[in-house]
Amino acid sequence: MANPWVLAARPKTLPAAAAPVLVGAALAAFRDQFALMPVVAALVGALLIQIATNLANDYFDFVKGADTEDRVGPTRVTQAGLLSPEAVRNAMIATLLAALAVGAYLVAVGGWPIVWIGVASLVCAVAYTGGPLPLAYHGLGDVFVFVFFGLIAVAGTVYVQVGSFPPEAWLAGAGIGAMSTAILVVNNLRDLDTDRRAGKRTMAVRLGRLGTQMEYVWLWSVAGLVPAVGISAYGWPVWTVASWLGFAVAVPAMRRVWTHTAPQELLPALAQTAAGLLVYAVGLSGGLLLG
Repeated sequence: MANPWVLAARPKTLPAAAAPVLVGAALAAFRDQFALMPVVAALVGALLIQIATNLANDYFDFVKGADTEDRVGPTRVTQAGLLSPEAVRNAMIATLLAALAVGAYLVAVGGWPIVWIGVASLVCAVAYTGGPLPLAYHGLGDVFVFVFFGLIAVAGTVYVQVGSFPPEAWLAGAGIGAMSTAILVVNNLRDLDTDRRAGKRTMAVRLGRLGTQMEYVWLWSVAGLVPAVGISAYGWPVWTVASWLGFAVAVPAMRRVWTHTAPQELLPALAQTAAGLLVYAVGLSGGLLLG
């Protein structure tokens, strides 16, 4: 078995944190305003916030009783007894402090807008499954991922390079946010029954199986529209349609989401959707750089 701390960090989720930074860097480069150090800091900060969110999820889901032996999916180290709840909680705090340190540099570069973005990101990393109103338990996890791992992550990366939030940054953020949310949708579809029994009212629990399947398709549709709008409205290179290669990678995931119901059968769809996000981000970024 892998090192428990590696399992707790969930490295397979990290492309979702790196993808918006990659796109934000490419968009700034397309406008001849790329800045290396702010991009590196944004990448490190995004990865730390993703890891902190994963640790918080592991800890709070165990404390709240949402993670049981019936759950199917990647190992949760607290529930599996590989690490103590206190150790995971302390690691979450340490990771948040590390993200705060990186954020201090970004604040020096970007000023007050980065303060508000950073504070909101850190608070929501914990509030995703912890605090008095855990977002994931009230059907707001999808909104959190779309906003923070899509809109804000891309636009914030652009901002620390160019000093503004151009509309095209929000557009690109919508595409990445939709793809990142699609990963969460598959995860929640897989856990629908166990989450319902645990009282975890995710969006999937609220929408039901058919509604969640439709949400998944809708998110892919949003992502697909982004390069077309960027080309027509902002003069993006036609090469940005290379992002559509992400759809080809994830076609098997779409089939599984619509035709399989058993949690074990949905596990491949999770990896396929994550691969689709990575290819989408690389295609969009590469297309911008080719321009």
